[in-house]
Amino acid sequence: MSTVKIAAIDLGTVSSRLLCAEMRNGQITASTKRTVITDLGERVDATGVFAPAAIDRVTQACTEFVRKAREFGAQHVCCTLTSAARDVSNGNELLDRLRNLGLVPQVIPGEVEARLTFYGVARDFANERIAVADSGGGSTELVVGRASDGGLELDCAESLNIGCRRVTERFFSSVPPSADELDKAAAWARAQFEPYWARLANRPERLVAVGGTVTTLVAMVHELAVYDSHFVHLRDLTIEQVEDGIDRMRSLTVEQIAQLPGIQAKRAPVILAGAIVVRELMRAGGYGRLTVSENSLLAGAAATIYEAAMSGRTVIGWIPELSSW
Repeated sequence: MSTVKIAAIDLGTVSSRLLCAEMRNGQITASTKRTVITDLGERVDATGVFAPAAIDRVTQACTEFVRKAREFGAQHVCCTLTSAARDVSNGNELLDRLRNLGLVPQVIPGEVEARLTFYGVARDFANERIAVADSGGGSTELVVGRASDGGLELDCAESLNIGCRRVTERFFSSVPPSADELDKAAAWARAQFEPYWARLANRPERLVAVGGTVTTLVAMVHELAVYDSHFVHLRDLTIEQVEDGIDRMRSLTVEQIAQLPGIQAKRAPVILAGAIVVRELMRAGGYGRLTVSENSLLAGAAATIYEAAMSGRTVIGWIPELSSW
């Protein structure tokens, strides 16, 4: 079967991402990825609307993404929006701009987001029952299941409205926050996660986490002056390392956090809250360590785009609307 070129665009609460991939027989044979921190979810938790500046940032990023996808020769393009877009009343302002770029934007439900993420991650853990957590800016997707040649077996897929941007804006009056604000944020986060884990009679031994918070924590722990995705992928992160990161950041300003090795300046305002979310996720689930994956929704989206384009059927049961140029 010939190679098919696809592009997947994912517009999240904190970052906007593009994956351009060559695919053959459902597998990625070559790819490039671009991530821009656009903070689409800025003040969404408080206002329920996209800020004009946030819409402008995402539009600018997507203009570049479309240019790169065209240069790449993408035959099929999918554009998804997640938590922030599910929460706002003025989403059409952004969706109309994306349509003007030639995209077909889709605001996907949390369960679809969870399935796409699991599909992208689980290929590295074939036939192993795992828990997958995607902790983003506005939500955290949790899925337990197994991937095998027969497809996906999912026990529990859920999207919770808890993420680094949401926690920062809801609980921190400033950065650094007070000790009381940190304690309240941690207690609230843990209370969100406990019911999910309580419903599982048999929790998997392995927790796999994706997203900018956990990849940044690995970069900070290992003091990566230059981010190395190959080093980060499938690296373990212990709860003690997460605790150390929190202790290191809890009394620092945003500017001081940005100076730490491995921290992107634009992620500095939300990484402390993100670390608290990850710690409470681990505590609630009883996990002393997790495995960090560089694969995520984009990898799952790539496989799903290929399946939809080739056969009109997909493993996860969701059919994306595609732009074809």
